[in-house]
Amino acid sequence: MNSYVNTAVGALLGTIFVLMSVSIASEGIFHSEAPEKEGFAIVAEEAPAAGGEAAPAVAVPIAQLLASADAKAGETVFKKCQACHDATKGGPNKVGPNLFGAVDRPIASHEGFAYSAAMKDFSKGGSEKWTFENLNKFLLAPKKDIPGTAMGFAGLAKDQDRANVILYLHTLADSPVPLPDPNAATQ
Repeated sequence: MNSYVNTAVGALLGTIFVLMSVSIASEGIFHSEAPEKEGFAIVAEEAPAAGGEAAPAVAVPIAQLLASADAKAGETVFKKCQACHDATKGGPNKVGPNLFGAVDRPIASHEGFAYSAAMKDFSKGGSEKWTFENLNKFLLAPKKDIPGTAMGFAGLAKDQDRANVILYLHTLADSPVPLPDPNAATQ
């Protein structure tokens, strides 16, 4: 063999030997065990199948929740909504439609607002209304209740927060519809 080849092969083997030695030594010096319990688990929610998935079931009927709801507390929770919605009478549409008089208003019907196709489909041509039940399901998880909606809000997980906001929205009307009877709720 040529001496240049021998030198090159020797240099390669020497480099590999040094790298392996450093790797073994550093593993011994800086070795750390895997923790018994993860510090923070990241759980990703799977997307619904092509047919879509129903919104999560609402455990307590909205009529019962509204009986103990507080409109003042709802006004406080509604501040989360004010980035995208205005709730004053005759107020402007923002990223979302104006919500004055939203309770019992036909879905996707506020004048001057361009609704998503999913919201228009859900409204069934305006025959569906924002009933207390529809608002409760929608505010729990908008993207699950109406897949494809443009509303990017994650939802209000707490029953009482949803009831408070719905009661607050109920007060924002010239003539609010009557509240549902909590004793008649059978859901």
